[in-house]
Amino acid sequence: MVGYRITDRLTGGTAVYAPGIEAWTPSLERQLEAADCLFVDGTFWKGDELRSLGVSELDASDMGHLPVGGPNGSAERLARLPARRKVYIHVNNTNPMLDDDSPERRILAELGIEIGFDGMEMEV
Repeated sequence: MVGYRITDRLTGGTAVYAPGIEAWTPSLERQLEAADCLFVDGTFWKGDELRSLGVSELDASDMGHLPVGGPNGSAERLARLPARRKVYIHVNNTNPMLDDDSPERRILAELGIEIGFDGMEMEV
């Protein structure tokens, strides 16, 4: 995994940008715990998302992505972190959380997790 930690020297605010999370490691957890804003991999909701749609034979893990949903997914883990803003980025167009009326979108809203969009701006 490659990620970036960005610190605003004036405010001291920090953001972590991690667009491709293959596994939730202790090192990743430490970086995320110490940030004010998180931009994390939201590529797939389920590990077998592409296979179940007949789009590919590959699973999310084959492509280097940890799914958002499920007991070992990133959403439940993100919800426990203290960051003020948590934003999914790098979202594949097959991910059902992109549908404003989907159960997946409601789950994220209940957990306080946002989905990034073109033109999104924020300050840290």
